[in-house]
Order: sequence, then structure tokens, then C-alpha cells
Amino acid sequence: MSNHEQFAVEEVSRSYRRVTFSNGEINLIDPDTIEQLAELITRIEQAPDLTVVVFRSSNADFFMAHWDFQADRSRVAAMKPAPSGLHPFADNLYRLAQVPAVTISEINGRARGAGSEFVLATDTRFAGPGAILGQFEVSVGSVPGGNPSGRLPHLVGRGRALEILLGADDFPADLAAQYGYVNRVVPAGELEQFVDTFARRIAGFDKTAVTRIKALVDVESLPTAESYGASLQAYFQTAGRPENAHRVRSLFERGLQRPDGVELDLGRRVAE
Repeated sequence: MSNHEQFAVEEVSRSYRRVTFSNGEINLIDPDTIEQLAELITRIEQAPDLTVVVFRSSNADFFMAHWDFQADRSRVAAMKPAPSGLHPFADNLYRLAQVPAVTISEINGRARGAGSEFVLATDTRFAGPGAILGQFEVSVGSVPGGNPSGRLPHLVGRGRALEILLGADDFPADLAAQYGYVNRVVPAGELEQFVDTFARRIAGFDKTAVTRIKALVDVESLPTAESYGASLQAYFQTAGRPENAHRVRSLFERGLQRPDGVELDLGRRVAE
């Protein structure tokens, strides 16, 4: 087990924190991420004055690449259910969406698979012009486990949700914004300042009012705990089947999980 701290937390003020994710060459999500994110979400839930949290990446090319295909599957399977009854991976995303603080993703680079599912669990998503989002799981014979099937229809509509989930293609920032996958694209070099200004604006407002508004919107727009459980169960049932091993092997042969391989153009390459 790694002791590497994947989330660096900066307390900008009592009401505003900035969290920077850093895990290897392309910011993969792994079992350590699940455990550390659970602790981080608890800290956010329990901070009495915290009104806004910005999530960022230390890597300009990869916000969160995707789940680590070489992670210890037995360790993930052995994780004890959270108090919600959900597996900790699903519970993290379910809880993150409902924390009292407003959560903002500042997306430079790529956020695919579980990385896309992470940003979908945050309240707002702002992208730099080089951002790329996507759910490529169907290309390796899997159902996405982090419930984009429950989140995307509310954001982009049913037809576009199916386009994203079944096409397994990349969605560059401009198209992602056009669809509603992200809020908007911010010009090159301006994303950090834009997000910081927006976060400070919210952080200066009354927390009770902010939290109540968010809770009312959540009732109308967030998927249920049951849908998160069903999504992850479908992933566990479909991922790693031997009939799809050649698909994953082919991607690794072409540079999966390396910063200079198929990761740069994964949406096109998975269809080859």
C-alpha cells in the first residue's frame, strides 16, 4: 500500500479550500485514491465554515486520467461497505455530490472514465481549452461504475448521454461545453484566475443560504444512492471478463497508462 498523499489541501480562507490531485505520471485513480478521498470528503463535511472547494490537478495534461487497470482488484473487492451501504468507490461519489460546500472542478487536461465520474460528482465544471472528457469503458467491455449513466442525462439529455457512454469517444472542451458536460470553457491561461474569482465570490456569501440553495437543486437533479450502487455492481459484473482481455492488452501494447501513448488520443484509438 502506498503512503503517497494524493490530495494536497490549501486553506485559502476559512470558507474556501483548494484541493490539488497528484498521482503518478497521468493522475490515475487507484485504491489509495478511494481511501484518501473518503477521508477528504469527511473533512469537507465536518468543516463548519467551509463554503466552497476547488478541485485541481498538478498535471496540465491529465486532470484524472481514469481508473488504474493494474490496480489490485482483490483489495478493491475486499473494501468494507460505507455507512450508506455502498462500496466506498460509489459512496465517495455519492457523498461528494451532496457535501454542504459548493464543489468546483478546474479541468485542465484529460478526465476520462473514473476521472470523468469524479468531475460529474462536483457541482460545477470549468474547463481550459485543452480539456478532454469521456467515458470509454464500453470499448473494453465494461459498464461505467461511477454512475455517469445517472448523472449525464440530467446534464446533457438522454440522447447525448447515450452518445457519450456508447460511443466511447473523447469530448474536447468546446464540444463538452456545448453539450453541458462542463459549464464553460475559459480561454488559455485564464482558467485558474477565473475559478479562483468565482470561488472567492461564493466563499464571501452566507453559508446557510448557499447550502440551502444547493440542497434544493440537489433534490431535483442528483441520482439516488441506489443508482450509484447499481452502476458499480454492473461494473464489477462486466469488468475484467476474459473475452475482453485482448482489448485491454491491445491498449497497453500501444501505451495505455503512459503519458506519451494512446492516452493522448484515447477516444480515437479505442475504436482501432
